[in-house]
Amino acid sequence: MTSTPSSPSSTPSEIESSSQLEKIRQQRIEKAQQWRELGIEPYPYKFEKSHSNAELQTKYSVLENGQETEDTVQVAGRIMAMRNSGMFIDLQDPSGKIQVFCHKENLSPEQMTQVKMLDIGDMIGATGTIRRTPRGELSVKTQGFDILSKSILPLPEKFHGLTDTETRYRQRYLDLIMNEDSRNTLRTRSLILSSIRELLTGKGFIEVETPMLQLIAGGAAAKPFITHHNTLDMDMFLRIAPELYLKRLVVGGLSEKVFEMNRNFRNEGISPRHNPEFTMMELYQAYADYHDMMDITEEIMITAAQNVLGTTKITYGDHEIDLAGPWERKSMMDAVKEKTGVDFNAIETDEEARQAAKSLGVDTEPNESWGYVVEKVFEVKIEDQLIQPIHIIDYPRDISPLAKVHRDNPRLVERFETRINGWEVSNAFSELSDPVDQRARFEDQLKNREAGDDEAHCMDEDYVRALEYGMPPAGGLGIGIDRLVMLLTNSPNIRDVIAFPTLKAK
Repeated sequence: MTSTPSSPSSTPSEIESSSQLEKIRQQRIEKAQQWRELGIEPYPYKFEKSHSNAELQTKYSVLENGQETEDTVQVAGRIMAMRNSGMFIDLQDPSGKIQVFCHKENLSPEQMTQVKMLDIGDMIGATGTIRRTPRGELSVKTQGFDILSKSILPLPEKFHGLTDTETRYRQRYLDLIMNEDSRNTLRTRSLILSSIRELLTGKGFIEVETPMLQLIAGGAAAKPFITHHNTLDMDMFLRIAPELYLKRLVVGGLSEKVFEMNRNFRNEGISPRHNPEFTMMELYQAYADYHDMMDITEEIMITAAQNVLGTTKITYGDHEIDLAGPWERKSMMDAVKEKTGVDFNAIETDEEARQAAKSLGVDTEPNESWGYVVEKVFEVKIEDQLIQPIHIIDYPRDISPLAKVHRDNPRLVERFETRINGWEVSNAFSELSDPVDQRARFEDQLKNREAGDDEAHCMDEDYVRALEYGMPPAGGLGIGIDRLVMLLTNSPNIRDVIAFPTLKAK
């Protein structure tokens, strides 16, 4: 038996049980069938749309209250609200909202009946003329409409919206329908990526792609995801970084400037700043060093802020952060000494370094080397206090197996990490190009792996072989896109800036 037209169904906030939700679902499935019995497919193939809602709002911004035009338009979107039995419909598309006016003077009796078959959440296309109501609402005075997608599940109640964080992340599509802030955040992310690409290609960089499936998980110190290739019958790794492949391209002379927007995977913890799958931008420039990388880091981030926000001054949580350059540059040793009074440059042995850390209340492992101890003291005592942009430079050699030895201090390397709001947002080197030194560094990392460090770098014979053919002096840089987007959108959680974050299965 065919159901009769009914008013819009209840919303989730009014539903007290899953059985009631299922009842609504069944009612809407029946409505879809009702459309078909009228000879109308509720999931058609196409609709010719003439304008976005935002284009109409702009085009007719000077139209006075009560004024009508003879301009015919075709709009399409999702019904977000209905008033006066469907006479007034708020239609939302990705660009914004417009009102659709449905009245018996303009619609046939059949279509007036069909208006009553619509539910909030349905997608429709409407054809009509443009008018502005006496109250100032730009409207499409509908001459006809088409059902474009019959919604089966009801949207959250509009006044309360979708506020449950778990649901927002698991059902991102619903979050995007209901929350303009979520849509704007992900759109801003796209603008940031475009800004970086435009800047780099304008400087002569070429964009490349490197393998996500790798035989050796290299280019960073991290625990990889392991998968298995059935045909080749061998284990492989999801990449933790594209670095070693990008530098192979520099060796090969593909270009003196390469970059990649890359997805990386690290089998580690989840936190407000960490997701197992994340996006990095990595670039390599021949005949440059880490000083050049500091300059381009600042230019990339300042340009992105100006492009998406129109300013270099941003608000993140309780902090006002000014991205205007030049940014402060301070060695890790000086930063530690200023904060703790301990000069690790004057400490010779690993044991003395561990004792110094203990005196500062920093726990270390029994066999941790001087460099790892320095890094740990920095992370515990200083890192979260670095709110304004700063390049922390000149890292210990033993924690940086891919960076060139510092030209003034052999215990250090020419490496920096950029810190903003206490976070690491970039990591860069004067790249190690000496194949003999690189092999020795990898061998040291292997010793760390044998001692139980499963994040230590593996030996990559093919990469060393590539260096043996000769790599020019080069600077390399990696920028964490997700954290940069968090900063520029004032987002408290990395899951807010990733469309589909990693979640535990229900």
